[in-house]
Amino acid sequence: MINRELIRIKIVQLTYAYYQNGDRNIDNAEKELLFSLSKAYDLYNNLLALIVAVTKEARNQVEVLGMRAAREGKEPPSQKFAYNKFAVQLEENKMLSEFVANQKTRWEDDIEFVRKLLSQIQQSELYKEYLADSSDDYETEREFWRKVYKQDIQENVDLDNLLEDKSLYWNDDKEIVDTFVLKTIKRFDLEKGSKQELLPEYRDEEDRDFARKLFRATILNADSYQHYMSEASHNWDFSRLAYMDVVIMQIAIAEMMTFPNIPVSVTINEYVNLAKLYSTYQSGRYVNGMLDSIARSLNETGKMAKPMGELHTRVHATEKKRATRESSSRRPRIQDENQMLSARHQEKDLAHSVSPEDEEDRIDGLGGEDNQNASVETPPLPTEKEEDQSELNEKE
Repeated sequence: MINRELIRIKIVQLTYAYYQNGDRNIDNAEKELLFSLSKAYDLYNNLLALIVAVTKEARNQVEVLGMRAAREGKEPPSQKFAYNKFAVQLEENKMLSEFVANQKTRWEDDIEFVRKLLSQIQQSELYKEYLADSSDDYETEREFWRKVYKQDIQENVDLDNLLEDKSLYWNDDKEIVDTFVLKTIKRFDLEKGSKQELLPEYRDEEDRDFARKLFRATILNADSYQHYMSEASHNWDFSRLAYMDVVIMQIAIAEMMTFPNIPVSVTINEYVNLAKLYSTYQSGRYVNGMLDSIARSLNETGKMAKPMGELHTRVHATEKKRATRESSSRRPRIQDENQMLSARHQEKDLAHSVSPEDEEDRIDGLGGEDNQNASVETPPLPTEKEEDQSELNEKE
């Protein structure tokens, strides 16, 4: 489930936090990175468990209304939603049941939210059409829940706020995790029953290694990477670059230098999108130009042997959603490491790993070695954290 896109986002957050923290311990920071990734997998399981919690509450509601209808001699309520075939299969799923059994908190602890969500679903036209539809085949039942998730859970401000209160690690994860929940719903097969496999935490050990290697290369080779940035910035005062832009470019260079099987164009596109998301939208143009210049220089000097390819900046679905929210809601936040460590002490419920495939990853292959003997360097703190972006654009 944890794919390269999510790993890159977490490394941007943790690298920024690493340099903001006075006590820079790369081993502790790496553990924090892996822990934050495991929390994303917890969120995936919790969102699946929410479907079960809503179904159970609907069942309780049907039981109460059914008893009332019997006393009053009225027609009993429909049980179709309460015993939706997909939801029942998910409720019986062994992997999800094992996860829920090991959690300290459950959706029953937030029963008022569950009831509010159930009421929201029941008031929708989608729900009314579902009850009116006489078909009850498994595919229809499963597709109904997929539509409900997209309509009432994927874009739910109350849920976003509740999740943020539960874990600061989930602040920026939900948009990506939602896509995996929807994929999981679509993959469910009635014939597999309770043994239906959920998505694994990592597709394979290579993706976990990708996270470790990229983070360590970013920190341990900081001095060299910043030198490349300084050379590419020409007449611009490097110390005045936006701090987040420096962090993002440093990670991008680390990826270009450490993983020979990832095309340069893919790396640049990924970090241009992250610059737009975590710095400013205009930063994307500047980061794009800088990274392209650095990559060409590294190729020309023989420090990197990769074909450049064409640069067609791809916009992530998550970026589109966040851009829509940005004007009326919150931007993604970067927490400092002390906040993360404090939260970690409160969140001991580590995720559990399983294994089929995670087809969401777009890039495969690892390579390169970390410079384990390099000294840990600190990016220069810019004199202005919020620089005049118009000057950057003029420079470009």
